[in-house]
Amino acid sequence: MRYDIVIIGGAIVGSSVAYYLREEGFSGSIALVERDPQFAHAATTLSMASIRQQFSIPENIRLSQFTLTLFRRLKETFGTDADIGFREGGYLILAGEAGLPILKANHEAQVAEGADILLEDADQLAKRFSWLSTEGISAGAFGRTGEGWFDAHAMLTLFRKALRDKKIDFIAADVTGIERQGGRVTGVTLDNGEKLEAGIVVNAAGPNAGKVAALAGLTLPVEPRKRNVFVFEAREKYTDMPLLVDPSGIYVRPEGSVYLTGGAEPEEGDGPADPRDFDVDWPLFEEVIWPVLATRIPAFEAIKATRAWAGHYDYNTLDQNAVIGPHPEVGNFIFANGFSGHGLQQAPAVGKALAELIVHGGYRTVDCSAFGYQRVAEGRAFRELNVI
Repeated sequence: MRYDIVIIGGAIVGSSVAYYLREEGFSGSIALVERDPQFAHAATTLSMASIRQQFSIPENIRLSQFTLTLFRRLKETFGTDADIGFREGGYLILAGEAGLPILKANHEAQVAEGADILLEDADQLAKRFSWLSTEGISAGAFGRTGEGWFDAHAMLTLFRKALRDKKIDFIAADVTGIERQGGRVTGVTLDNGEKLEAGIVVNAAGPNAGKVAALAGLTLPVEPRKRNVFVFEAREKYTDMPLLVDPSGIYVRPEGSVYLTGGAEPEEGDGPADPRDFDVDWPLFEEVIWPVLATRIPAFEAIKATRAWAGHYDYNTLDQNAVIGPHPEVGNFIFANGFSGHGLQQAPAVGKALAELIVHGGYRTVDCSAFGYQRVAEGRAFRELNVI
């Protein structure tokens, strides 16, 4: 079988690319290949499902702002029953004295892009959030609007349903090979023995993206990194709690009647995850997370973990930033990879951008040139400082 475009990875990034290709008027044949059609282990469905504008570089802010606009026009885009449960609860990113210069620089970049982010000192924060201990805190950045969390399953379902009447072939298979002739890829081989000829191949394989690139003989510094999310109960229900990020990297946010927390994985020794390892590292909760939560929110000295899950980040080891666009020497192999934890919130924008690139020959809505592969080839980091 021959397709004009084969997209490897059918979760939110791949589905967004397929959706916007049709929206931009692409009429050729498209195959969306997904090895885990139930998305049981997809980074999309195992994420914390949140959106923020608090990044350190303007390009990342713009990507999330595109998705925010989509959220606010969800019913107009996907129909009157479209709902992803978006709660605009905000982010609160805290910094001690050492982290204050970076927090201030990030805040300046965010405000310059029109983000509604307040920078407040410890006294102001204590007045705003009565439950918060500002011990060791110099300041915090609080997103009053344009930040929050949502239902990842619902978002993915909206895109997948929207594709049903757009003449997309869904193929449940794993890609085991990519054929290449010089400066072009020509097709992919599936684990069921089938071969698909391809005019363009889009790598949207999430944590598996580095291995997919290697099948084409290309180097991509993206690997799976395991991240644990814990659910806990507490007597106190703080309806005004944003997604709080402690200087230690521990984060917490409300989810209905419970709370979600994570961010305890140590930097030292944090390496590639076994693609089959989704076992929860329970000691992280009691040994790392709980003491931090009890210090930052004194009422959380008495909490009870009820369940947890583990998922994989598509971690870019070069600079924790996305790689977007064609390979400079293999021009019909296109990257949409390495988001390092913020892929879900940026997927619609990236889908739109790549669709514009393919259909019109250039970016129109959000310029993603800064995320191009050339920096990978040169070993030149384009570093995002606000990775959560």
